[in-house]
Amino acid sequence: MRLRSRKTRRRAELPTASLADIAFLLLIFFLVATTIDVDTGLRATLPALSEVPPPVIKERNMLAILVNAQGAVLVERTPMVVSDIRNAVVQHVTNDGFDPAYAETPRKALVAIETDAQTPYGVYIDVLDAVHLGYRQIWDAEARRLGYADYAAYTAARAEGQKDEIRARFPMNLALPGVDE
Repeated sequence: MRLRSRKTRRRAELPTASLADIAFLLLIFFLVATTIDVDTGLRATLPALSEVPPPVIKERNMLAILVNAQGAVLVERTPMVVSDIRNAVVQHVTNDGFDPAYAETPRKALVAIETDAQTPYGVYIDVLDAVHLGYRQIWDAEARRLGYADYAAYTAARAEGQKDEIRARFPMNLALPGVDE
């Protein structure tokens, strides 16, 4: 009888010389393929710098919103909470000259936001959002008057390139901090 002799078996090995190359290539691939989301800030289109002096604005047509360093809000020198700014904007813009304390026409109405250098950024954004919501409320009401469900339905129903009559009648005229300096 013949006995099998024990041969030394070779161990299974993985070739590790190219493993470092593969890991390096994967690292480069993921660095190139990954997109990093960057905060872009506020979307505000600023007017071009002009040599022409700004027009004179009657105080009646301007709704002054002041925000101090502590975040307290004054609308026309009256303390106000941020949630009430929306109604103040609607009342100011839609006045149509009836009340001498508010704007003569919606086209002449201006909302001026003035802040302190130390104003909390969150409060400034809340005030700006309240002003935008006020204008959005005006545009929605005007769209409903024209027979649409809201302003979004009005904009969806307009043809490409067709003039936005609602925004032409109620333009959002804002004076923001730092724009006129």
